[in-house]
Amino acid sequence: MKLHFYFVVLLLIGMVAQAAAQQPRSITLDEAIEIALENNFEIELSRSNIDRSESQFRRQRAEFLPNLNASFGGTRTIGRQFDPAAVAFDDFTTNNLSASISTSVVIFNGFRNINELRSARLGIESAEERYQRTRESIIFEAAARFLDVLLAAELLEINQENLEASNKQLEQVIAQVEVGMRPIVDQYSQESVVANNELSVIQSENVLNLNKLRLARLLQLDPLAEFEFVAPGIREEELVVKDYNLREMIDIALVNRRDYLASEMEVERARYDLSISQAGGMPQVSLSAGVSTAYRDQQRVEGAVLPFSDQFFDVNINRSMGFNISVPIFNRRQTRNQVEQRRIDFKDAELRLEDFRQEVFLELQQAYNDYMGYAKELEATEKAVIAAEKAYETEQERYNVGSATLIELTNANNEFIRASSNRIQAMYQFIFQEKVLDFFLGRLTEDLEIDAFAD
Repeated sequence: MKLHFYFVVLLLIGMVAQAAAQQPRSITLDEAIEIALENNFEIELSRSNIDRSESQFRRQRAEFLPNLNASFGGTRTIGRQFDPAAVAFDDFTTNNLSASISTSVVIFNGFRNINELRSARLGIESAEERYQRTRESIIFEAAARFLDVLLAAELLEINQENLEASNKQLEQVIAQVEVGMRPIVDQYSQESVVANNELSVIQSENVLNLNKLRLARLLQLDPLAEFEFVAPGIREEELVVKDYNLREMIDIALVNRRDYLASEMEVERARYDLSISQAGGMPQVSLSAGVSTAYRDQQRVEGAVLPFSDQFFDVNINRSMGFNISVPIFNRRQTRNQVEQRRIDFKDAELRLEDFRQEVFLELQQAYNDYMGYAKELEATEKAVIAAEKAYETEQERYNVGSATLIELTNANNEFIRASSNRIQAMYQFIFQEKVLDFFLGRLTEDLEIDAFAD
């Protein structure tokens, strides 16, 4: 009995675990954004650019430090050599040891190292700005894909409700045809309407599945797994048209846009690169110092070989200090050509920045115009839904009493469905367009709050 009981318990646990594994994972908008930020490879590439810029900055900062070199070596010479003690040549073996340590530091090189350090620091800041803009782009794209899924789900629900209503209408028409209240052609017409509504449901399902697949691909989720994207619902009372000022929006964008700030930094880096190339025509001043010593086993004083310690740590120690001034006179016009090239690069950077400024203007103006257009559509579709619903209800009542044809009822129903679909699309487009404006203003954050969405 105990074995039987344990077997049943294990079987139940396995069934529960299998059911849990098959249950689709629910993902909200905030979770989708979080997953996208964790999995997207473009963010990793942007992070690598920051690391690369930081490494470059550390290398340029180290250029201000003096170098330090040490060497130690020895030689053995065998054969005929000059013997200072005998003042004659003889065959013998000589052992020599030498050691040295030296350092040098650049005092002036036309401010080249200073400008290189400033350029490297700007490189870090530019990479960080582009990294943040990449995050904003991923947030924007994830929100756009998620809203596409929500819109497709809403349209599918409308078509499903329409199909259900059409089936009920078909049942009613069949019953009326059977008792002779309606001609058989009404049944055929309604069957055609039902078939078309079934096609609309199938097409809506395909669109929804495609949008889900695109979102899953962006989030880099398992394509074979089941996911359910949770629709938060819409609070229509929160669909309020905000009063935007285009000129103020442009000023805000030029301050907040990460990609625009990065472009400004690229212009500044180009200016530093021009100064760096101009430093090639200036003199360079450096200081150096060093200490060296040696030991020779044939070194004698009054006929006696000096001990290693006396030679290496006292007698043969040499100290040196010096400076060097290097003045470029002619290097086959390489410096001049480099300066000309960097000056062209600087002008190109300024032109790209100005072009980007115009692009920001156009993006904001287009987004603003779209926002105002969706606001008008929002108002128009609300009126259209109310009117279409009343018209459909009226035609339904007329049809029920026999004063309207099935074609008139079908047309009224189609207008109501079309108005409802337009209303849903207008609401989602209006909601998302506010986030489009935030994106082009550089105000899109990971905490994507949408007021019109219900919690």
